[in-house]
Amino acid sequence: MVNSKKSCMLCATLLGLTLIAGTAHAGPRMSFGPNDEGALQIDYKGQFQMTVRDNGSGDDNDDTTTNFNFRRNRLAFMGKYGENMGLYVQTEFTEDPNVTTLGVASVNQGNQFQLLDAVMRFKLHDAFRVNVGKFKYNFSRENLEACEMPLTLDRSLFIRTAYTTTRDTGVAVWGNLANDMFQYRLDAMEGRKAVSGDTAPGSDFRYSVRAHVSLLDPENDYGYKGTYLGDKQVLTLGAAYQYEPDAAYGDTVTRSGDSDYQGWTVDAYFEYPLEGIGTVTASAAYEDVDLDDAYLGAAPDPGSIGLNGQKNGWYAKAGYLLPGMPLQFFGRYETWRFASLNNVFDQEVDWYGGGANYYLRGQNLKLTAELSRTDFDTEGTIGGLSSEDFTTFIAQLQLIF
Repeated sequence: MVNSKKSCMLCATLLGLTLIAGTAHAGPRMSFGPNDEGALQIDYKGQFQMTVRDNGSGDDNDDTTTNFNFRRNRLAFMGKYGENMGLYVQTEFTEDPNVTTLGVASVNQGNQFQLLDAVMRFKLHDAFRVNVGKFKYNFSRENLEACEMPLTLDRSLFIRTAYTTTRDTGVAVWGNLANDMFQYRLDAMEGRKAVSGDTAPGSDFRYSVRAHVSLLDPENDYGYKGTYLGDKQVLTLGAAYQYEPDAAYGDTVTRSGDSDYQGWTVDAYFEYPLEGIGTVTASAAYEDVDLDDAYLGAAPDPGSIGLNGQKNGWYAKAGYLLPGMPLQFFGRYETWRFASLNNVFDQEVDWYGGGANYYLRGQNLKLTAELSRTDFDTEGTIGGLSSEDFTTFIAQLQLIF
């Protein structure tokens, strides 16, 4: 189990950081142009974490691993000119993310500074808006939820699809209908990066369609939230589908077994404030990612297997915000079946955890603690890749300034 003394030190350290941080405010905002039609705001977004995991270090990798790091470390530039044109640019710096979703890396993972988002936004009508550039693609609700406003510590660790990260490059059309009760989204994105026939059987765009219906208060923005902290009454049902032809080879040596990518998902979200009782939140989703069983090939494309390859699974999460107090308890359960993970066919992974958020200034200054467990259906080391159950404790200080 996680070392309790280290966990206590962790909480004390982050509490001290919270007191030092003081109050948080929105970033600087400037206006320009005739009648101040133009505006630009700059925000810093940081999520500083201490992690304690009960394995991954020592001679046999059975000793506790401890880590300080930034989960997210970003600068965001938000601009607009008039009511119909906007811009969002966000950068991110990551440094040696050695404690990973399924284990602890044996060598430093290196540093990366990247342009995370660069999207031009055009509003022609509430029912017809266009996004152009690099931004979140329209598939799972979980990925579309703002990472600074989740219900639990973070979004699902298993929700990403093949050959992309959380963002992609392309064009999206979306809008709200029937007094914001319905929302539709269509996009054409890069999908797998363009490569020659030596690597992939084709180079095609990835197409997505997503829609939701809001039965109570509307969710009419491009991004969702994991919790509205009791400010809205929400019941939203959503679904999405993605398709990209000729995405991978089943056999990369003979360049055969052409495989298409397709994915589909359904999701539901509910939040309701009860006067004098508190705010309850619940959310669930199912996701299926398919690559025409490319993993069965003699030498399958590496992107068709593993954490983001062919898989299916679901999650459910719930939260309770106390009345008159900025303390929110939460829990999450997930189960996923991977076609091939760490050289194990048909591997099943269960993840469950719980914790609490304490909001000092809403989402702008927040302290979160979460204890989680990751269980593999088949444990062991095969071909140098290990699958061993573990427990993780994370405490996080979030600051948006």
